[in-house]
Amino acid sequence: MPMRQSNSQSEERQFRLLKFFAYTSLIVLILFSFPFSVITSQNTKDLLMKSHENYALMIGENLCHQVFQNFNIPIAMRFGKISLRQKQQRELLDRIVKNTIHGFNIDVVNIYDIAQGVIAYSTDPEKIGEKARHTLGYEKAVQGEHSSGLISGEKYLWGLGIELPGGDKKLMTYIPYRGMNPYTGKKSGILGVFELTQDLTQGYQSIVRFQYFIFGLSISVMIMIFIALLFIVHKAEGIIRERAMKQRNLEAQLNQSERFATLGQMVAGVSHEIRNPLGIIRSTAELLAGMKNSDETQKKLSNVIIDASGRLNNIVTEFLDFARPQKPNYQDCDLNQLIEKNLEFLQPELDKWKIAVRINTGGASFRLEADPHLLYRAFLNIFLNAVQSMNHGGDISVDISQVDGHVRIEIRDTGAGISEENLGKIFNPFFSTRDKGSGLGLAIVKNTIEAHHGSISIQSKPGSGTRVIIKLPIRAAGEVEHPPF
Repeated sequence: MPMRQSNSQSEERQFRLLKFFAYTSLIVLILFSFPFSVITSQNTKDLLMKSHENYALMIGENLCHQVFQNFNIPIAMRFGKISLRQKQQRELLDRIVKNTIHGFNIDVVNIYDIAQGVIAYSTDPEKIGEKARHTLGYEKAVQGEHSSGLISGEKYLWGLGIELPGGDKKLMTYIPYRGMNPYTGKKSGILGVFELTQDLTQGYQSIVRFQYFIFGLSISVMIMIFIALLFIVHKAEGIIRERAMKQRNLEAQLNQSERFATLGQMVAGVSHEIRNPLGIIRSTAELLAGMKNSDETQKKLSNVIIDASGRLNNIVTEFLDFARPQKPNYQDCDLNQLIEKNLEFLQPELDKWKIAVRINTGGASFRLEADPHLLYRAFLNIFLNAVQSMNHGGDISVDISQVDGHVRIEIRDTGAGISEENLGKIFNPFFSTRDKGSGLGLAIVKNTIEAHHGSISIQSKPGSGTRVIIKLPIRAAGEVEHPPF
């Protein structure tokens, strides 16, 4: 027993650990999903920005070439100097820039005059003449380096790196505008700065949605794993509880068996000691009742002693039957005849209490290998209980059928019934609801049925009668004979 308890406690500790692991895993996975989604989305943003930056540099280089070849050189040769205040020059430059960026995803192109520090040209006319913002990108372009920067109105969720939807995303790319030798193509000094603006809002919103999708998918997967773990833990706890209950029941049955074994030994010894003087008392009373010179009073008292000793002998016999259950002496047995003999023996009591009996076998004869003497006493005890529960008349029905290699006997009565509290105790030894009786009758019946590898169950409610269901194996010799139709 200590070993079984130790195993049960060990299993309970293991499943408590599994439950702890389930909750811990959920927390860890949720915490992991935040940096995972942030890092994934940030890498995607970096790739998006890098690709658009390279895209802008390619367009910017082409734009620088087109403006120098098609605007600077022709204007210098024709007018001698460049002045965008002149409508003709401004329209020519505007046409060259717009033709160059046509079909490309460029929102605004600004050309800075680095000498005056203003926007000399812009595809957005309202920006022309604005002073240059000396950003890091602008200063690098003045020094001859190109660069890009993201202007964003983004907001983050609780500072966790998860971007909230909304806000414009603009990529500003600064490209130095260099002059070049028209004959050799060699670049010369910096003439100005090109500023190209790309709207990345739509692309960034797609990334933000993707970030939320990753986070939501991670949470969903983790919740499903968590639910699966909880289901396993709940199932395991149920198995542990069931095993613990079975173990407690087995321990209770073992303790009860040990108590009954001790009690049986004591009862057997006491019964033998009682039976010897009891036999002397009965035989003496019978002798006194049969003497010729006995008067009526003496005979009456002798008969009282004989009846009382008979009842006492029956009780002692029940004690012995319970203390030392008999092994069945298997032989071919006709169940129909066995029950009919019970009812014939009880016929005077049935007539006395006006009890009607109905037997339903479906016209079949049921034979099985069993001990007819033990079964006779078992069924007699059941019928006696039914009769004693109907002091004002009633009905007893007996239905016999064959089910899955067993004979099923159902005995119903219309008696007083049994309370729910007593129903759980009726097979307990020495339990009885009547003043007279040892309380061993149904315990002996149960032992007899189980000794035949059968089963017995009782269903009852107060005022609704009682139903006794017995199943006995037919064994090798059991066949059902059907009458000819």
